[in-house]
Amino acid sequence: MDPVAAKYLGAGLACLGMGLAAIGVGSIFGNFLSGALRNPSAADGQFGRAFIGAALAEGLGIFCFVVALVLMFVL
Repeated sequence: MDPVAAKYLGAGLACLGMGLAAIGVGSIFGNFLSGALRNPSAADGQFGRAFIGAALAEGLGIFCFVVALVLMFVL
């Protein structure tokens, strides 16, 4: 396999993590909203945890983006 093609293939696979992180953030807030509508009194206590989960998922997506950039332009 051509090294340039392998580099592009690896960067493309790393970019899948960004899309999956976006799906994860949507799932976190969708489930939070569903739970908040069922029990509004408990929503305030869980709001911070929803943001922590979203920040961790977004951090993973940004890490995947950095890996893709490294594969494309550094190696």
